[in-house]
Amino acid sequence: MMTTSVDEHRAKSDSAAQIVRKNFTDTIVSSLRTFGRAVDLARESTTGTLADVLARNFQWRETLIQAWRLITVTAIPAILMAIPFGVIVSVQVGNLIHSLGADSMLGATGGLGVIKQGAPIATGFLLGGAGAAAIAADLGARTIREEIDALNTMGISPVHRLVIPRLVAMLIVAPMLNVLIIIVGVLAGYAVAVSGQGVTPGSYWSTFGSFATVGDVWVSLLKALIFGFLVVIIACQRGLEAKGGPRGVADAVNAAVVLSVVSIAIVNLLATQISAMFLPTKLA
Repeated sequence: MMTTSVDEHRAKSDSAAQIVRKNFTDTIVSSLRTFGRAVDLARESTTGTLADVLARNFQWRETLIQAWRLITVTAIPAILMAIPFGVIVSVQVGNLIHSLGADSMLGATGGLGVIKQGAPIATGFLLGGAGAAAIAADLGARTIREEIDALNTMGISPVHRLVIPRLVAMLIVAPMLNVLIIIVGVLAGYAVAVSGQGVTPGSYWSTFGSFATVGDVWVSLLKALIFGFLVVIIACQRGLEAKGGPRGVADAVNAAVVLSVVSIAIVNLLATQISAMFLPTKLA
């Protein structure tokens, strides 16, 4: 009797282990397949964009419409995010610099913090939040309404008709938002440094100009473009693969936002390490 009980317990343990192993394997395989489809979508979108431009068949009107929609959902939040970010950087860095007796360096440290990290990350998170949600919801609703199937039936590529205009629109809006956040963030940090931390205007801009270079701005813009590219590919893929009715659209939006934010955090870490190795901070 005891032997039978032990055998049953072992059988249940083996069964549970097999279930866990199978679920883990299925998750890994599914993730790799999803990543592969995303790479294919990115490749097709990139080559399709170049082909459409060279053939003078690019949908500029649709692209401008999508760009305007992205601006309307991200411009005001970008300003509202840039102001407190510039203030926080100025206050936190200012306290540390003041304890070291180097108040005149606040312009360099605060400005570089906004340019190198704050602006591209804020841009990516805004696009990965509001932008990804808007794109995934739009394409997801079209997929649920079988509009994507209708396009395929008519011989129209959904990638060329829907994805490419959104991709180019995102690449247009991303650097614009990045520049807006840089300007607002640096000015907010400047206002706090001058009015609340005893830094003279000339000292702030002098140190800022001594350390901030054009290369730093280009790196910031490049990071914003990369983040925008990741966001639009993830959002379009999730929207085009939505299924299950309205609940499927909601799931697609949620997945697009989460994956976009996580991808941006990982890529930003890698980009920061690479830029630190090849473009170290130095006097301008």
